[in-house]
Amino acid sequence: MEYLSLLMFVCICLVLLLGYPVAFSLAGTALVFAGIANLMGYFDSSFLSALPSRYYGILSNQTLLAVPLFVFMGCVLERAKIAEDLLSTMAQLFGRFRGGLAISVTIVGMLLAASTGIVGATVVTMGLLSLPTMIKRGYDQSFATGIICATGTLGQIIPPSIALVLLGDVLSNSYQLAQLKLGNYNPDTISVGDLFAGAVIPGLILVALYISYSIYMAVMNPDKVPPVNYDDHPSISIAMLFKSLFPPLTLMVVVLGSILAGFATPTEAAGVGAFGALILAALNGQLNLTNLKIVMDSTVKVTSMVFLILIGASLFSLVFRGLGGEELIQDFFSQLPGGAITATLLVMLVIFLLGFILDFIEITFVVVPIIAPILFMMDINPIWLGIMIAVNLQTSFLTPPFGFALFYLRGVADKSIQTIKIYKGVIPFIFMQIILLVALAVWPELVTWLPHKIYG
Repeated sequence: MEYLSLLMFVCICLVLLLGYPVAFSLAGTALVFAGIANLMGYFDSSFLSALPSRYYGILSNQTLLAVPLFVFMGCVLERAKIAEDLLSTMAQLFGRFRGGLAISVTIVGMLLAASTGIVGATVVTMGLLSLPTMIKRGYDQSFATGIICATGTLGQIIPPSIALVLLGDVLSNSYQLAQLKLGNYNPDTISVGDLFAGAVIPGLILVALYISYSIYMAVMNPDKVPPVNYDDHPSISIAMLFKSLFPPLTLMVVVLGSILAGFATPTEAAGVGAFGALILAALNGQLNLTNLKIVMDSTVKVTSMVFLILIGASLFSLVFRGLGGEELIQDFFSQLPGGAITATLLVMLVIFLLGFILDFIEITFVVVPIIAPILFMMDINPIWLGIMIAVNLQTSFLTPPFGFALFYLRGVADKSIQTIKIYKGVIPFIFMQIILLVALAVWPELVTWLPHKIYG
């Protein structure tokens, strides 16, 4: 019976590769296998009676309410042309130096990630705004596309990240399940705020690595990262710099700072962020009915997609457990030499490979609930595991040929830029993210120090 669960997992991967809608594929495949197993006498259909309570739990989950609010905030900031002002200012500030435009793109990408938390929106925005300028100014196509894809994925790890919100909710439930199985139930669990705090230092390290690589290119390959002549533009003033940087930085500090300081929950901070984004849009003269309609349409589409996948994944994981898949994996992990270390390495490898074919939402909702309780039972730190998974999923965004950031950029890049150039450009940044993963594995304090300092 247990092997039916593994067959179901392989089947869902194949169905998703064929391009069918994720939410319906998850639910449909689970129901088909539940029906077959029930006819064979391997599955009790009464097991599905837990579905209503699961769905009610999803609908009444206050943490998940942060998802549409953060999506709304990101969409409003995208329409408010905040990125254009930031990029123009930073380009004038750093562009006169070799590699300065790449450094500007990295800083703007970091600020957008801390303001929106949406990977696709950041990659598309940066691709439309900065890529034509970088190519026109003589930047190497591979380097330019690589830095845009890499900085665009910072929204995956730098809080407030939607990926961390979803991951925090899933890990919280998995941690509670692991505690129940161990017989020492503890009402205290990990929160989205814990993950936000744990992601700050790794996110800043990644930004520092990207900037360091841009400086390295400027020294070793100066022809690929030429300086930009801004002599025909007026010199940037403190007032211009303040006008461009102050609004998004203020919003970022208010949203993230209120969560880390314990003044607000992620949902409450997301509400404040959404309202703050509307104020910034109004100040930029972009708050009108047309833009609001576009923003609300985008928010409804993204939120509906996330929750439909979550509902389908809940059914899938329920059937998977009913078929004994969780026990099979737990037995497999317990027999591995090296214990928790080997199990964690194997999980990281599997998530990395699944990132080639699955989006981070499917991996978060389908794979993480299966493996996380088992790792927690091996005494793995939940905050550290969450950040390791988040960085791993961020790496999968860049991995050719199926990295989603590559598809986003390919869709907006000029046709003269070959796809192979984009693939070559992201390879150094993939290695940087792997270096970060290794560093977090060797020094877990990079993740756990700040949450412990803030929350004790």
